[in-house]
Parts: sequence; C-alpha cells; structure tokens
Amino acid sequence: MLIKYTYKLRLYPDNNQKEILNRYFGSVRYVYNYFLNQRKEYYLSNKKSINYVTQSSILTQLKKEEGKEWLKEINSQTLQYSLKCLEQSYDRFFKRIAEFPKFKQKKSKNSFTIPQNVSVKSNNLIIPKFTEGIKMDGHRTVEGLIKKCTISRTSTGKYFVSILVEKEYTPVKKTNKSIGVDLGLKDFLVLSNGLKIKNQKIIKQYERELKLNQQHLSRKVKGSNHYERQRIKVCKIHEKITNVRSNFIHKITKDLIYEYDKIYIEDLNVSGMLRNHKLAKSISDVSWSLFITTLKYKATWNDKQIVSIGRWFPSTKMCSCCGWIKQNISLNDREWICPSCNTKLDRDINAAKNILNEGLRLDKYLLEQQITSVE
Repeated sequence: MLIKYTYKLRLYPDNNQKEILNRYFGSVRYVYNYFLNQRKEYYLSNKKSINYVTQSSILTQLKKEEGKEWLKEINSQTLQYSLKCLEQSYDRFFKRIAEFPKFKQKKSKNSFTIPQNVSVKSNNLIIPKFTEGIKMDGHRTVEGLIKKCTISRTSTGKYFVSILVEKEYTPVKKTNKSIGVDLGLKDFLVLSNGLKIKNQKIIKQYERELKLNQQHLSRKVKGSNHYERQRIKVCKIHEKITNVRSNFIHKITKDLIYEYDKIYIEDLNVSGMLRNHKLAKSISDVSWSLFITTLKYKATWNDKQIVSIGRWFPSTKMCSCCGWIKQNISLNDREWICPSCNTKLDRDINAAKNILNEGLRLDKYLLEQQITSVE
C-alpha cells in the first residue's frame, strides 16, 4: 500500500547558506503577516473576505514595488505556499477547528516549505536557490517519491528538514488479538492483560536542572551574549525533554501495533482535565494527545483498529467481574473490594478490563445491527 511518510533529518548549512535560510524565514514571516493584516483591513472596510487567488496576484505586484525587491530573491512557490497556509488558517477558523490566525513573531518557530523541485543527492538536499545542495545527516536513506519539504530552525539554532514522501509500505502481520488500554498518571499505560508501563515522569527528571538554568537566565541582561548563551542552555533542556518523550511514545505505540489488531482506548477530555491545576503539570508531562495521535496513524498504516470508548463509561467505578458500580471512588483508592462478588480489584487493571469488555460488547452490537439490516 502507498503511504505518506516524513523523514526528519538535520541540516548542516555553511555560514553563507545560513544567511540565505534566515532571509527565507524572515520573508515568509513578512508575507504571512502582510497579507493577514490585509485580510483584516479588507474585511473591516468591505465586510467581505479576500481569497488566496486575489492575494497571490497582489504578491506578484508587491515584488515589483520599490523597497520590496528582496522578495524576488526568495523562491516564489515558497511565498505562495505561505499564502495557502494563511488561507487554510482562515478555513479552520470558520469551521471552528482553530482560533483566529495570529501574526507570526520572530521568536516563534521559523520554518518555510518548498512544495516542488526537491531532491536528495549524496546526502545533500537540493532545493531551488540552493543548487549546490545543503549538507544533510545521512543516517537514514530517503526512499519514495518526494512531494515537498519543510526547513525549520529550532530555538537552539539547529536546522532540520522534514521531507514528505509517498512510498510503498508493507503492513505488519495480523495477530487476531485485542486489548483494552487505560491511560493514567501513576502508570502511563495499563493493559487489560495486567501489564503496566510506568510513567517516565520526564519533566521531573530534568526539573531541577531546568529550574537552575532558568534562574541563571533571569539574572542575565536581556540582549547580551551571556543572556543568549544561557537561553540556548534552557532551550536545549526543553528540547531534550521533547525528544525523550517522543522516543518513549514511539516505542510503546510500535509495540502495541505489532502485538494487537484491535486496541480499545478511553476517550479522554484532555483539554478539560488540564483545567485541574493540581494535575495539569502531570497530565501535560504524559502527553496523552501525542500518544493517541501517534497510535492512530500507525494503526492506519498497518490496517489495525483503534476504538474509542465513550468518556462517560464508568470504567474505573465498575467491577469487571460482576458489573457492580462503586459510586464513591477517589484517586487514593488504588485497590478495592467489590461488595457484590467480593473480588479484590486493582483500580487500573480493572478499568482496562472494563474498556476491553465494553469494546467487545460494542463490536458485537454493531455486527448484529449489520446482520439485521442485511436481512
């Protein structure tokens, strides 16, 4: 089967290439902000929205204006892609998927996209205006048809390229196994077969180091060389936390997809749970949203199923043996005895078993409905 796959590799541009890349970042940011402001002013004046096609033609004229000739040095397709991103941001806003588009700032993530004419030769990235190529990390071979690439610069000053390709993929073998998964804070995952995967508590591992470096940063004069060096130290710690968390989640999701064909998981209201200030830090650290997103796209690649159980299903309160519901259960109740059947229950394993049972029940119900409709 054909899938879309992204290779993220580090770039090692020379000083001249860095200067050109920095001009790209600034130009793309300028175009985005210029036309976002134009859209806002146009709506206030005419009570109508201006579209991508109109703004694309205005961009062509903008390059010819005095003082704006530097825009001609930038790949035109990259600037047009910035306008398409602006159009998509407006569409997402009107569909109530995202907030109203915001102006890009210099301190925000710097990136630009090349939608065409991208190739890789001898560990060099070949893109328009960089015909000599930018040196690239060659620890992975880019396979498949290259569709586009996005170049970014991190807050630590590192350059990366994300290359989107379309390539053949062979799904993993079917196992005919199903599993229920309970997400938690004490244990990151608890499976219905009794397996528990401990929470890494990644932020806690680096909390003291991060705190000390942030204190040192607060004592530096903003804008000085000492401030910049210390800022990079703080950013590197944040970068380390992100990389460790991402690596941890990729390993777990890979194991689950290889082992099970159907994974039943609770539908959590993560944004609502983050309003609990006592648990918000711990919930952010485990990154349930990233885990679920990663699990779902890997399941799609391998023809596996991820089934969400309704968020109001009482998986923690219900006894997995007899179905009795304990109404007054608290976070401190890690184990409890069912008054109905006298079974000693582990809170998280019991929840995972209930999720699995409910998922199997829903599958059976849907199958019966399909049979009835056919008859």
